Amino acid sequence: MDGHANRSGGGKVRMPSKNDTGLDGVSLMHLAVPKGRIEAGVTGLLAAAGIELRSGPRGYRPVPSVPGYEVKLLKPQTIVEMLVAGSRDAGFAGADWVAEKDADLVELLDTGLDPVSMVVAAPESLLEAGALPGRPLVVASEYERLTRRWIEQRGLAATFVRSHGATEVFPPEDADVIVDITATGETLAANHLVVVEELFRSSTRLYANPAALDSPEKKTAIEALVMTLRSVLEARERAMVELNVTKDELESVIAILPSMREPTIAHLHRGDGLSVKAAVPRRDLPQLIPNLKERGATDIAVSQLEQIVP
Repeated sequence: MDGHANRSGGGKVRMPSKNDTGLDGVSLMHLAVPKGRIEAGVTGLLAAAGIELRSGPRGYRPVPSVPGYEVKLLKPQTIVEMLVAGSRDAGFAGADWVAEKDADLVELLDTGLDPVSMVVAAPESLLEAGALPGRPLVVASEYERLTRRWIEQRGLAATFVRSHGATEVFPPEDADVIVDITATGETLAANHLVVVEELFRSSTRLYANPAALDSPEKKTAIEALVMTLRSVLEARERAMVELNVTKDELESVIAILPSMREPTIAHLHRGDGLSVKAAVPRRDLPQLIPNLKERGATDIAVSQLEQIVP
């Protein structure tokens, strides 16, 4: 696990309930999955790891395809609250909501999914030489703690207004400035807003209640989940390249072929050449394939990887 933790307050211990064990008597991991914008990415990652979530009779309680899990769909900000309370052992949420709630959680894995930036934005007409004016401002945001901290750090004379979604429509009539997340900036631009300052970057991450990791059984299950999810994320970044090459041209090909450790090399039938196989970064493929061909590689095949466990 990444091992990053904020342990200032100590995790609350969730009281055992009748749902703590499955039918086989094995302790269940209580997992929270976000509902809404980041739901598809998380459920797709779980499915790729072999944990498919099937719709149950109640839409907020999907049935996992493997035993050992009890899953509930919740809003990301609610997931953070339930993890802190201890009713969920582990759950996916944006780092922005963990920061907003100053939550005492252990970050297990940054999935890299749904990357966004927390920004300060305002109408360009408000700015003076590209900066916010010195007059009192009205600042709107869903993120009250982070926004008030920013106001204090900048020494601004500002009034905070809480929004409940669609924060970008507040200026100019109902607020001067907003603090919000943005993925591409298109929504800000559509509402005639420009970024004044980037506060930090966020993504979907897997968190745990610290107390869950104090339970040997829960810790083992959580670590297994993290390893499986990481193996999927690693595989998404790589592709398997297989090729044939003569013995004389082998070293020239190997010299430019990236691999996790060393490429796998096998003799072709009748010893007429060699077969080379390596898991390479996907981002290298556009330049790598023609370069391999130039150096004598033939019969180049690229295939998708499902999971990689070093």
